[in-house]
Amino acid sequence: MVIERFKNQDAKAVYRRFREKGRMAPGGLAYVESWVEHNFDG
Repeated sequence: MVIERFKNQDAKAVYRRFREKGRMAPGGLAYVESWVEHNFDG
């Protein structure tokens, strides 16, 4: 499990990086699902 925290509640920057570079997860880690808090803390 990976827990992501958005600095300054800036989820847009994180998702922009995902589009440009992919998730950049360590080898062997499989993405299954994600959720985002309503206030964009995580």
